[in-house]
Amino acid sequence: MTTAPGTPTIPTALIGFGFSARTFHLPFLQALPEFSVTAVSTRNSDPRHLPSPEVTRYDDAEALLDRDEARLVIITTPNDSHYALARRALELGKDVVIDKPFVCSSKEGQALIDLARERGRLLSVYQNRRWDGDFLTLRSLIDSGRLGAVRLLESRFDRFRPQPRERWREQPGRGSGIWYDLGPHLLDQALLLFGKPQALTARLATLREQCQVIDYFHVQLHYPQLEVVLNSSPFCAAPNLRFHVEGSGGSYRKQGLDPQEERLLAGARPDRDEWAREPAESWGEFSDAEHSERVETLCGDYRHYYRGIADALLHGAENPVPAEQALDTIRLIELAQQSNEEGRRIRL
Repeated sequence: MTTAPGTPTIPTALIGFGFSARTFHLPFLQALPEFSVTAVSTRNSDPRHLPSPEVTRYDDAEALLDRDEARLVIITTPNDSHYALARRALELGKDVVIDKPFVCSSKEGQALIDLARERGRLLSVYQNRRWDGDFLTLRSLIDSGRLGAVRLLESRFDRFRPQPRERWREQPGRGSGIWYDLGPHLLDQALLLFGKPQALTARLATLREQCQVIDYFHVQLHYPQLEVVLNSSPFCAAPNLRFHVEGSGGSYRKQGLDPQEERLLAGARPDRDEWAREPAESWGEFSDAEHSERVETLCGDYRHYYRGIADALLHGAENPVPAEQALDTIRLIELAQQSNEEGRRIRL
């Protein structure tokens, strides 16, 4: 990464250097001159596994936290380790970014928020899909009034994975399963659009044979004159419906996922403004009583999150995703679990 002369840099460490760190964090840190990745914690001792020869490797997260001088720590480890690692980092005076879903309980989340406030440190949660192009387009349509008064939103994140995989997200434990994996994305987007619901009803299930965790959810958020339905299934082999929204002014349907993840996995570098532009054949469709038309998808870009982090740390700007907002998501995750266990609607 080349830094422009005079540009301040933030020494940054990645705790955990698996799929999430390498795919959703490192490319954006390397693309922005405000960050310098100085350390990672990983058990893989192969130098070719590191971002560059200058990066210091630690065998475990605790060693990195205790010995490294990075200002910003990014936690990408399994969900059940987020709380302890973030707490230690904050106690050591470091600023912290935690991969979604933040933590496994609202009690843990509140404790970290209190500690960050006490120590005067930044605590942020990586809700990158706020910067998906399809979500930005949906938000623009709602904000413009083109859809009128919104009465129904269906937000789906389906996959075709009929066989469980050997990975921590699909092993029993705190914070595992699809509700903790994809639920935070859909909940966070719903909260940004409409705020907190009055109540919710949830069905969380295990549909695949030999699967040991939740792999399906259907969660309904109840608002006055508005219903929001969040859904994920592991058996969707057809083209994915991402959004379906109905309002008094018309409706909007969008299929397919934002292309950023696919392009990152293919080796694309997020180093230009149009790198995540969606092709016209993937655009969604707006319809009203008289006509239908394709709506160009706004260009998403996860760089905006880390630009916000840099502005917050270097210039005192607002945190792009305050932990308090992520705490609202965790509380809804817990209420959905309660709704599923008790088989009833839960009022907030």
